[in-house]
Amino acid sequence: MNDKTRKIFNLAKDYIMITLGLFCYAFGFTAFILPEQIVIGSVTGLSSLIHFWLGWNVAVTYYVINIILLGIAFRSVGKQFVLRTIIGASIATFFIGLLQPMFPVPIVEQQTFMNVILGAVLCGLGLGTVFTHNGSTGGTDIIAAMVAKYSTISFGRTMMYCDVLIICSSWLLFHSIDKIVYGLIFMVIYSVAADRVINNTRQSVQFQIISKKWQEIADNVISEAHRGCTILEGTGWYTKDPVKILLVMCRKHESVNIFRIIKETDREAIITQSNVNGVYGFGFDELKVRVHNKKVANEADTNTTNNMKG
Repeated sequence: MNDKTRKIFNLAKDYIMITLGLFCYAFGFTAFILPEQIVIGSVTGLSSLIHFWLGWNVAVTYYVINIILLGIAFRSVGKQFVLRTIIGASIATFFIGLLQPMFPVPIVEQQTFMNVILGAVLCGLGLGTVFTHNGSTGGTDIIAAMVAKYSTISFGRTMMYCDVLIICSSWLLFHSIDKIVYGLIFMVIYSVAADRVINNTRQSVQFQIISKKWQEIADNVISEAHRGCTILEGTGWYTKDPVKILLVMCRKHESVNIFRIIKETDREAIITQSNVNGVYGFGFDELKVRVHNKKVANEADTNTTNNMKG
């Protein structure tokens, strides 16, 4: 598979997973949260608040608010973020509009707390999947991106402030502390579920292996597990003898295979395993960081100056 085909395949896979994640999010919201008249955070919660107040369609309100926010923040967040948000908001709007009429009452009737938990888990899993595959649903992300650019307030703190404000605003409509508490419970469970998805997809393990048969282990790891090895020099302080230490990184689900290879090669090998999040580079995740044009230009100018001096 050449680079162009691989990029097309990865892009198609991302959009399929984003679509599935947004369906999961829309299902959790429309089937469990909206029928209970619970206001959650983000633009979804603001749209539902307007729906309960004025009777406007939730999906349409959600989309219009996102477009307005994107129009205001266009210069702050960049074209790529705007494009991803429009795509994500459009898909989410479609699913919310499709599913809302199907659930006039919650799936689990007369069990508000259970509906909050189920809805929060589904929404968190869906949004975590969207973020993992470089998608965006907009909402308070847009406000947080603007605030983070022009102030010292962090992205996460701004989102939390906005979400809590929207949830507490339901008091003006329902005059119910219970609904505020349910909204806050939703926010906590939803955040944990989303973080779990994001962290699990990036989780890898790192092995450090000390063995007299280090060459055989390294060869077997490369040929059977298709993972690279790095050889580190060390000294056993008890014997004062030099030793070779193998450093191997792999996905968490591949760790059993690495253990099997080591055990079959040298049962006396000393092994340590540790969890690592976010291994980037060849064979792992791609480091997706947007480099500012100004920084690139400065580096190019520096290189040009050095070449001229040389």
